[in-house]
Amino acid sequence: MPITAPRWRLCWLFAFFVLATFAPRASAAQPATAEVDTPDPDSPQAIVVDFLALGDKGQFEEAARYLDLGRTDASGGPELARRLHAVVSRLSSTSPELLSGAAAGDTNDGLPRTVERVGWVGGNDAQGDGPAADAVPVLMQRRSRGEPPWVFSRKTVENIDAWYESLRDRWLIDSLPEPLLRTGWGGLAYWQWLALPLVLTLAWIIGIVLSRLTRRAIRPLFSRMAPDSDTLLIKRFKAPLTTAWTLAICRVSLPLLSLLPRAEQTVREVLGAVLVLLVFWAALRSVDLFADLFGRSGWASARAGTRALVPLGARILKVVVGALAIVAVFAKLDYPIASLIAGLGIGGLAVALAAQKSFENLIGAFAIGADQPFREGDFVKVEDFTATVESIGLRSTRFRTADRTIVTIPNGKLSEMRLETFAARDRLRLHTMIGVAYGATEDQIRRVLDGIRRELLAHAKIWDDNMTVALVRFGDSSLDIEVTAWFRTTDPDELTVIREQMLLAFMRIVESSGAAFAFPTRTVHVVGQPTAQQRA
Repeated sequence: MPITAPRWRLCWLFAFFVLATFAPRASAAQPATAEVDTPDPDSPQAIVVDFLALGDKGQFEEAARYLDLGRTDASGGPELARRLHAVVSRLSSTSPELLSGAAAGDTNDGLPRTVERVGWVGGNDAQGDGPAADAVPVLMQRRSRGEPPWVFSRKTVENIDAWYESLRDRWLIDSLPEPLLRTGWGGLAYWQWLALPLVLTLAWIIGIVLSRLTRRAIRPLFSRMAPDSDTLLIKRFKAPLTTAWTLAICRVSLPLLSLLPRAEQTVREVLGAVLVLLVFWAALRSVDLFADLFGRSGWASARAGTRALVPLGARILKVVVGALAIVAVFAKLDYPIASLIAGLGIGGLAVALAAQKSFENLIGAFAIGADQPFREGDFVKVEDFTATVESIGLRSTRFRTADRTIVTIPNGKLSEMRLETFAARDRLRLHTMIGVAYGATEDQIRRVLDGIRRELLAHAKIWDDNMTVALVRFGDSSLDIEVTAWFRTTDPDELTVIREQMLLAFMRIVESSGAAFAFPTRTVHVVGQPTAQQRA
């Protein structure tokens, strides 16, 4: 089954969402001063990381050994570990990589040496500078003997049930099978990976419906701007508008996925990047829209030279917008773009040096567009050949000859050549010489001249200015009459028909005057040998 354009857009959006969300990149959660050394296996950081990893795999029996159960029944340890894993995983204030990687813990945090704070349950204050007044710390206690050396404190274990009951997605955790709750690639549970394509598909379907309603609502507003402006607008912005609604539905549907705080933050960043990409996509479509509207405007129709520059300018502008879009999206995703921009600068210099001819041809294309020596479809003469302009590109211009062959000339070279266009003519010329045989009288010649003038002036398309009908010289074998006239036509085929009509009329006029057409003649005088009497 072939994949249609909407399905392609949906697949592209899903692929970009997945790759950009979980690709390695610089994260705001990891400051530049974060430790890069391997933490001690007995450190609080290593203990918390191991506890979360065991919980992600569903191995809560092993994870329970990191709890200080005290007098609590040990058989309830796995369930408490499961609940604590759910609580700690959803704490936005919990960042295991920021915990101490030393076996003794952080000795400068203001807490007792045997206590380490993992995070807070209760959220941050309004300014985000610290815990709220009702926040409860999640603590770890260092044991003097036994393994592991750091465990979640007894007070923390006592608060697990209350914290778990306050989770907004507790009903979902209790309802789904345990295998679907295990964390997969990218920090998403397996059930979330199964739900993600469904959410995107539903968002896309709803986006199509809302896009149609939106286009139907705004169409009357744009129909008054210019002829067919509403049709052009709907055609150009149909896909971006559908994608915008799809993006909005995805943004609203995020709470349904119950993403972990860090994954939810990443997804929000990706949706923001897609929004930036959507803005530039709309900008590209706007370039096409304004190019179409400008080309159809009366102002552009009266200025053929300016109108011819519109497609070329639109192409250049779209390339610039595309480059800006790539940089903006990578910046939105917190990728380091300084090196990318520096690389583009160095690469641009190398390309500029290696592609001098290409830039020369590009400038030549602008020169052709600005000077307008010809346009596509014109019949022209270039140096030693005549042809029809097939297309004017950014690098070269192609010509179609009378033999139906293609001649390609780089624009840089073409801008320096001698160009002659026949399409710029506002009228076509008829020029011929009529040779009347010697022996014609003056009266006959005058009747021929007057008859030709009357015949030309009687034609419906004659341009009566600069018409010439005159006896110009006594030729070797004829009396030469020159006829030059212009006709109001730019079609060479029509001029061929007019020329035939006029030449037949000229023949009739010469014959009716009593004169005759001359043909090349030569008189030869033969001188014989002198007789004897002549010699005497």
